[in-house]
Amino acid sequence: MRIDLRGKTALVTGSTQGIGRAIAATLADAGARVAINGRSADGVASVIAELQAESADRHLIAAPGDVTNQEGADAVLAATGDIDVLVNNLGIFGTEPALEITDEEWRRYFDVNVLAAVRLIRATLPGMKSRGWGRVLNIASDSAVVIPAEMIHYGMSKTALLAVSRGFAKDAAGTGVTVNSVLAGPTHTGGVETFVYELVDAALPWDEAQREFMRLHRPQSLLQRLIEPEEIANMVAYLASPLASATTGAAVRVDGGYIDSIVP
Repeated sequence: MRIDLRGKTALVTGSTQGIGRAIAATLADAGARVAINGRSADGVASVIAELQAESADRHLIAAPGDVTNQEGADAVLAATGDIDVLVNNLGIFGTEPALEITDEEWRRYFDVNVLAAVRLIRATLPGMKSRGWGRVLNIASDSAVVIPAEMIHYGMSKTALLAVSRGFAKDAAGTGVTVNSVLAGPTHTGGVETFVYELVDAALPWDEAQREFMRLHRPQSLLQRLIEPEEIANMVAYLASPLASATTGAAVRVDGGYIDSIVP
């Protein structure tokens, strides 16, 4: 079984680091023309240079811009052109006591984690439908199902993203376009390292800190370790490919068994 995305153009939002960067690299390695997105043009250019130094065959283009507002989204879409695969990866997270989350923070999490994705789907889905093929993938989280007490505003936004995915899948029914969300489990990124050290002793070496975090805060994980970004990217590449033509409207788990359920 070979994932072949030659001739397809993909946009991965928030792809200068972490999961987004791994997804972009994996899609490019499958033959897609991939737009790298971040708010800084210099940052995007630097990541493209690094990714192409790893593999000169990757077809990468720069699509800098802040997709959390219309002007930035328009700039990104103009740089990318017609999009066959949209990966809404951009997101923010952080801890906050439940009763201390302000109205402003509730709105900010919704704007960044949900509305930015809706904005890009609204712009790209009509073209995919008219061409008879397309993939929309929204990177959600186990927190959409298992709401963390320490960041319920984040969990709320990812739950909303599941609803967005299911709803747009219905809009695209019968067109050859699939819309899915990916439930990513606790994943090892730079941002997550910071998050882990907010919850465990900052003096601990990383390997010990990771084990302590999983023991205290994610004990139900069957993997019993953080997931690597490439493991998320592999699932995204499959769902983005023609091989996943019968999967739509789904919330697909790459969670290390964290969600305590026998159904997806």
